[in-house]
Amino acid sequence: MTVMSGTPHRTTTSPRRLGMLTPSSNTALEPLCNAMLTSTPEVSVHFARFRVTEISLSAAANRQFSRDGMLHAAELLGDARVDAICWNGTSASWLGLDRDRDLCGAISHATGVEASSSVLAMVELLRGAGFTKLGLVSPYVEQVQSQIAKTMAGEGLEVVAERHLCLSENFAFAEVTPRQIEDMIRAVAKAEPHAIVIMCTNLRGAPLVEALERELSIPILDSVATAIWGGLRIAGVPTERVKGWGRLFTGLEAAADSRPQIETAGRSTLGE
Repeated sequence: MTVMSGTPHRTTTSPRRLGMLTPSSNTALEPLCNAMLTSTPEVSVHFARFRVTEISLSAAANRQFSRDGMLHAAELLGDARVDAICWNGTSASWLGLDRDRDLCGAISHATGVEASSSVLAMVELLRGAGFTKLGLVSPYVEQVQSQIAKTMAGEGLEVVAERHLCLSENFAFAEVTPRQIEDMIRAVAKAEPHAIVIMCTNLRGAPLVEALERELSIPILDSVATAIWGGLRIAGVPTERVKGWGRLFTGLEAAADSRPQIETAGRSTLGE
């Protein structure tokens, strides 16, 4: 009698499960993640929430992102035997990328599952393409936006133009209209950055990316999309199979070859 191995053979179309850590008041990222994965039917996405209601630099707001609470949610995703775990949020953009590096290491140690985050994946994509001049779009308040610019500068990425909406209630971010997001993106595009980043996973920017990239000829990295990109890479699913959601899935290298040539950095609009 032949005894079969308990571990099934995995192919590129074998079932894959992505686990996403999700802020509790977020209503945008779950439908967006599912929509992005329609062209990869073997990939399912699963969510675990932890409490996040306010985005500011207050001590109480920052405590929402304590490692213990996030790690507990990640361990619950581990129960679903996911192939990758991703923190689908942008707190590291103002708290520092080492927060996500530490979190991902702790998740992997606790669950045995490789982990990433929206912001870590975003920075990896930008560096891989050689992009250093950024347009920054977010719904956040001035203090958070300024701290994001400082964090990016510490990673060798200069914010040359920015727009933000001065909102702090996380639930409200999902109520920002497509027109508002498009207006912010078009405004920062005037500075001719190498790339534009949409920094918030409760902002419905991802569906706008493909058309705006064609219009502006500038790559646009949405933070929900970078989370999916990072999860797919860990799970061994070719990212180019995601269609209609922007250049980041098909390869930013080609975009880097045709990016705007900036002789002098565009003026930052922080504080305006």
